[in-house]
Amino acid sequence: MAAELLAETYPEAGTAWRDDAARAAELIARIESVPFSKWHIRPRVIMGTATFFDALSQLSLASAIPVLVGLWHLTPAQVGYLLAASYIGQFAGALIFGWLGEKIGRVMSASYATLIMAAISLACAFTGNFAQMFVCRLVQGIGVGGEMPVAATYINELSRAHGRGRFFMMYELIFPIGFFATAVLGAQLVPLYGWNVLFMLAVVPGLVIAYFVSRLPESPRWLIRRGRFAEAEAIIREIEASTEKRNPVAPHALSAAAFAQKSRWSELFSPFYRYRTLIVWAIWATAYGVTNGLNNWMPTLYNTVYHLPLRTSLNAALLTNATQILVLLVCVFVIDRVGRKAWMIACFVIGALLLAPLGLFGAGDVTRVIVLVTLGYGVMSTVNTVLYLYTPEIYPTRMRAIGTAAGTCWLRLASAAGPAVVGVMMVAHGISSVFLMFAGVALIGAVAATQMVETRNRRLEDIAP
Repeated sequence: MAAELLAETYPEAGTAWRDDAARAAELIARIESVPFSKWHIRPRVIMGTATFFDALSQLSLASAIPVLVGLWHLTPAQVGYLLAASYIGQFAGALIFGWLGEKIGRVMSASYATLIMAAISLACAFTGNFAQMFVCRLVQGIGVGGEMPVAATYINELSRAHGRGRFFMMYELIFPIGFFATAVLGAQLVPLYGWNVLFMLAVVPGLVIAYFVSRLPESPRWLIRRGRFAEAEAIIREIEASTEKRNPVAPHALSAAAFAQKSRWSELFSPFYRYRTLIVWAIWATAYGVTNGLNNWMPTLYNTVYHLPLRTSLNAALLTNATQILVLLVCVFVIDRVGRKAWMIACFVIGALLLAPLGLFGAGDVTRVIVLVTLGYGVMSTVNTVLYLYTPEIYPTRMRAIGTAAGTCWLRLASAAGPAVVGVMMVAHGISSVFLMFAGVALIGAVAATQMVETRNRRLEDIAP
């Protein structure tokens, strides 16, 4: 197979790949030798701002739902379907833009996805019934689902091995800040200006950010992989010019097969990557099944089940996002010390222990619910963030975007199923059953996390050949 691929890629010269592989190894070593510098700030901030609007697009509906329930006379099942609509679109978007990320590059793929998010946000603001909102959220989800995995791949590929976790998590911190900002804006603006105000606010800034993303330098690793060495070297020279510091790294020998292999979805299930793929999919599904189920439903549950005023319900949900940021700040500074595996296992177990009492005996007291849900979500939501760091690490450049996108498909499926299941279970068995279900799913996630490959402070090319 390797020989066939080499012949297909280099038909004109039987040994030409060796020179290109050597050049690729030298360029990657140069990327690894430059410490993080001021050059890295711009792509991290701009791509992070796009991720901020991803969060705004995802959570806007959660702030609007308590109003829409009364305005459009929505049933619990319809609420679940509306919350699920975006995730169905995100599933398709992850597949589409994961593929585009390998074909046309990380930057343009992320730019197009951000453009879709912004444009359809305007359409969401002018919907007038359940059916219209369902369709708009479905389409908007394509952009939302496409931006995050490609952006995560891009930031990972700009990073060097040492300190990659902290560098990446500083970028990912912008996503929960987006969640927090949306919750703040929702609590303050929705009661005053109506349910559609958040959708309106996302339009113009989203279009501007889409433009700035399109102007970012492409991932040097992707360019190297495509054989565009001159373009990659020009970007690497810019990185090197941003600082005089160096940490010399020996070139990593690239095998012929690794250098010539094409991007293929089927390689996710090759003997080397099959187990990694199945484990990370299980973690994506369990982590997001719990956290997005809680995040999307809790404002409505506080308002309709516990009969808190609208503003109080939104403020209670705001505490959840604030706690997420605080726990994530801790994660930023320890993730390269404790490792991805230990962090995820601990967060899953703690989350289950916090949610289980609500399922067993504590769901009747709203104060207890607010405290335990806030803490449980705050801890478990960091697993979501670490997944965007970990998943690109376990795949090679030729399939990093599609591998990450495929993983996020499971978060979309779980996030689509979660809100719908909550609506059905709440009607059939009461709210206690919902919290018990979430605790059980978290424990399944903890078991899956014990099978992870540890990646901290290892070069991407060493983790995934």
